[in-house]
Amino acid sequence: MEMSDKTARQLWLEVKANPNRARFGYGRKAVLVNIDFQCAYTRVDEFKTAYETDPRQIEYVNELAKRCRALGWPVVWTHVAYADSAEDAGVWGTRTNTPDSLQNIKQGSRRAEFDERCDIHHGQDLVYCKRMPSPFFETPLQSLLVWHQVDTVIITGGSTSGCVRAGAVDSLSRGYRTIVPEQCVADKHESYHFANLTDLMLKYADVVDVNETLGWLDGRVAEGA
Repeated sequence: MEMSDKTARQLWLEVKANPNRARFGYGRKAVLVNIDFQCAYTRVDEFKTAYETDPRQIEYVNELAKRCRALGWPVVWTHVAYADSAEDAGVWGTRTNTPDSLQNIKQGSRRAEFDERCDIHHGQDLVYCKRMPSPFFETPLQSLLVWHQVDTVIITGGSTSGCVRAGAVDSLSRGYRTIVPEQCVADKHESYHFANLTDLMLKYADVVDVNETLGWLDGRVAEGA
């Protein structure tokens, strides 16, 4: 194992600056999967479980969603919420049991609500409640992607080291080109965030500037795709 005194941020910047890094690239048609933009994880003014990395994250995600809708491409929002008994959290809910614990994000609670800054088009966008990290696990997401015949998955949300990473690994494992706009993902601590951006870039996804993805979508809109 290679040893280093560099921080996770420094390692990420080195990987990002490599002009020869291999890319998966964009395909023909994409889905936008926005992971867990719910108050428990976004409202830093209300909950200690929340976090913020780029303050414009939700603004960027709304712009991505707007362009995908213009193309007739699917936009998906996921959130986590559990029954009062928390039995649907399974073993994931057994490590702690405090008011801030995962399994205590209850259906219908403020912690489970989507952040009101998110521009969700109910009735057009798809909204899935998931119980585990990956947005693919026991949700209709895979069937949706087959129906839409997409080949590219754009992933946003949080946390970078948790549900975003799980979603990216599952996306690649299912044969999709996977895109993670850097400004659109967030985590609790910079070490987790940058270490996982590095890992995602080297193995599972193209981690790109959000303006690149916006530009690609704008190009598809102009083409009338």
